[in-house]
Amino acid sequence: MANNKQQRARSAREVALDALVRIERDGAYSNLELNRALQQAELPRADAGLATELVYGTVQRMRTLDYWLERFVAKGLAKLQPWVLALLRMSVYQMVYLDRVPPHAAVNEAVTIAKRRGHAGISGMVNGVLRNVDRRRSELTLPESATTTEAIALKHSYPDWLAGRWVSEYGAETAEAICAAGNEPPNSSIRINPLRAGRDAVLAALKEEGLYAAPSPLSPNGIVVVRGGNLADRIEYRNGQWTVQDESSMLVSETAAPSPGMTVLDCCAAPGGKSTHLAELMEDRGTVWSNDIHPHKEKLIAAQAERLGLSCIRTTVGDAAELPEKHPDASMDLVLLDAPCSGFGVIRRKPEIKWAKSPVDVDAIAGLQTRLLEAAARLVKVGGTLVYSTCTIERRENEGQIERFLAGHAEFELDPDWPPHVLDALREAGVVRDDAAFPGMVQLLPQHFGSDGFFIARLRRR
Repeated sequence: MANNKQQRARSAREVALDALVRIERDGAYSNLELNRALQQAELPRADAGLATELVYGTVQRMRTLDYWLERFVAKGLAKLQPWVLALLRMSVYQMVYLDRVPPHAAVNEAVTIAKRRGHAGISGMVNGVLRNVDRRRSELTLPESATTTEAIALKHSYPDWLAGRWVSEYGAETAEAICAAGNEPPNSSIRINPLRAGRDAVLAALKEEGLYAAPSPLSPNGIVVVRGGNLADRIEYRNGQWTVQDESSMLVSETAAPSPGMTVLDCCAAPGGKSTHLAELMEDRGTVWSNDIHPHKEKLIAAQAERLGLSCIRTTVGDAAELPEKHPDASMDLVLLDAPCSGFGVIRRKPEIKWAKSPVDVDAIAGLQTRLLEAAARLVKVGGTLVYSTCTIERRENEGQIERFLAGHAEFELDPDWPPHVLDALREAGVVRDDAAFPGMVQLLPQHFGSDGFFIARLRRR
């Protein structure tokens, strides 16, 4: 009983601090670590919201926060204990970025936490640093002499190498928009299961509850929901009426456009969002082979299929590069390779990605993608479709990957014959130019729809 009382007594800031330390020390994923911490702490909804804001915001803005803190910590940040540095970062984040938190409240709470966890010297240092930051707020500026890349990286808190890469690939204006979008809260969206519900009816029901809900421009069965809480913890989800999925992810299966009766392969399928979407588009007629390399994730896919009432999904476990050993060559009407990637398109959901990845990681993942793409291509029927997608915005993993593949595979060509509703949405958002021929592949950036950054290419086997 005593332990339970202690857990319930922990403040939102203490819960956030513990999560921040684990994310940096153990390499934990922010979303998973935060969910674990919130379930354990059982905070009231408002406090859980504050803890969530503190974790994501502090990780997102870490570079900028450290740049400012270096001016106020005499011995340098490297000599601080990890929890002390995390506490200072989190406190300065509140003072600078959260208007609803009075600076004195952030300082007082930080000092209280420091007293509980450290000695008087630490609490005194924390108090002195934060009060100094508050008094000298006008000095929290960025250097005027910075290069374009440095200015973008410091303002929006990204590594120089990553900001510089995007400046080179997209230009400074677009690169800055990418970085800014990565610090915005992610949208919540659901995909209606047309076998169990209609979008209009679900929209009406959500609006009756007072929620803001709007049709997705990217998917005929998608809905964007604002402040809807945990959409996977509702009766409609449990009854299989919807799946929680980002709009950009929905676009992948919409682009694949499978028909009822097809034989389809999803090479890297967990947790099953695209496999179940394919099955829904096929009206649960035909076969969707849903493969993943991790045995424990097979149960996740099967559970999703059962929840949605889909019987055409067949799960398998194994390395996607070895799928030609399980299926005959040229045996699939449609093959989807949603490839492992650097994940830079989902930074707003997993902000630690920008600190954990390096150029070496991009090179390594591109090599893996090439191997998987070679295997997936073997399984496509003549006249069949190969869809390649990633949740990154790295040209080497995306356009470059497809260009290298096509150079060595004359039997494949890019297929620009995408569903009209998909192309209409892309043109309306300016992603695809009205006056240019559509090349059959598209790079969605996080600022285009407020959704994840995604790359999608559709190819046809001649």
